[in-house]
Amino acid sequence: MAELSEYASPSRWRALFQLVNTFVPYVALWLLMLASLDVSYWLTLLLSVPAAGLQVRLFIIQHDCGHGSFFGSRAANDKIGAFLGVMTLVPYTYWRKTHAVHHATSGDLERRGFGDVPTKTVREYQAMSHRQRLAYRLFRNPLLLFGFGPIYQFVIKHRYPWDLPREWKREWASVHLTNLALVGVLVMAHFSVGLPRFFLVYTPIMFLSGVAGVWLFYVQHQYEDTYWRQSDQWSFEEAAMAGSSYYDLPAVVHWFTGNIGVHHIHHFCSHIPNYHLQRCFREKPALQQVTSLTFFASLKCAFYKLWDEESGKLVGYRKIAAASPVIREQRAA
Repeated sequence: MAELSEYASPSRWRALFQLVNTFVPYVALWLLMLASLDVSYWLTLLLSVPAAGLQVRLFIIQHDCGHGSFFGSRAANDKIGAFLGVMTLVPYTYWRKTHAVHHATSGDLERRGFGDVPTKTVREYQAMSHRQRLAYRLFRNPLLLFGFGPIYQFVIKHRYPWDLPREWKREWASVHLTNLALVGVLVMAHFSVGLPRFFLVYTPIMFLSGVAGVWLFYVQHQYEDTYWRQSDQWSFEEAAMAGSSYYDLPAVVHWFTGNIGVHHIHHFCSHIPNYHLQRCFREKPALQQVTSLTFFASLKCAFYKLWDEESGKLVGYRKIAAASPVIREQRAA
């Protein structure tokens, strides 16, 4: 970890430049999309694709602020992060806490539940009732997970995260203040461009960026030879390097996604800002020896559903053997 310290130093000028080259074109595209409504909604939808890419990039900036890595100043990170949280529909302090839990527990079978994609083991699945299996299958269905999932996560759950502990006062305050700010945005939209035009522009941006965000988070950990261990066998370093993929994408996609595809290094040292991740990857050969996924190779990850503790791999439902007599007895009991 010490040898990565040079990459973990925030650069104020790099951070400011990234804010400008993301926020300015994002606003410009918003204005173009509003104007395009009077020409053709197909043109509006076309413009929503790069706008959604920029919204993903804005979220990565918010993400880095949450790790305290974007600026050297915590106050600057928190202010920018909270502001961007309104644009991305993600309450900043709430997300910062739950994401920190994800980093601290990723790959630990006994600490699943916060900030990860719910994943059952083969034994757990075999011990489920038929109704429980159906519910799990519906949740893990790609159409629901990547279609309805982003809407549920960003539009519904982030407005009221029911599983957030009540004693997390600052996180709940973040949720309520973000919701209040969003009400203010809607009021301003009503008296300026009008709510129908506002939603015609923002809805495709939110949906496309949400799908991209959920997919990126999913594929970074849900691949065949990923890492899951019981707590007494779990290692932070192994979880980072074996349980996080390198998403080998075209350079332009890495730009829009803030290099989050270099996910193993991010998990190994979350204090490295996104604008230093690619350099770290290039200059440290030892960090290149990880699971690498191209876009087309990653598509099969959508069909991995369960962790098989015997083979140490994620598997699909077809790979599951019939439940053993012992498990059937346990279910009957």
